Amino acid sequence: MAAKTGETEAEQALVEQWRDMLALHARTQCELDRALHQHGLCASDFEVLDVLAESGAPDGSCSYRVQEIAERVHLSQSALSRLVARLERDGLVERRMCAEDRRGVRVALTGKGRALHGDVRPVQRAVLTRMLSD
Repeated sequence: MAAKTGETEAEQALVEQWRDMLALHARTQCELDRALHQHGLCASDFEVLDVLAESGAPDGSCSYRVQEIAERVHLSQSALSRLVARLERDGLVERRMCAEDRRGVRVALTGKGRALHGDVRPVQRAVLTRMLSD
């Protein structure tokens, strides 16, 4: 088939590898969504909580600008803004004006968000271990 499309075997192998990665990502995302659903979260929700938790000081004082979170979780800024608004309504994060730039918004975990992250982190890590282990 490679001869018909003008692709070399190496190019075809590269495309197959890419498609395998996409399929693994999709399967893993579905498993994460299933496992996290019982905690009221989806995979993207947890990713935001995880990014905020891993950067924080022990007292939870660290925060990120929405743009910085978007770069880490690979969501558009508008999708992330909607997600953060939902997490804020649920009491898991809080938004504050950015001290260094009054147009910017910083997002931080609340105590409730930090506690939920701590409870759910082992669940998420177990799914990753199961799905990504050869």
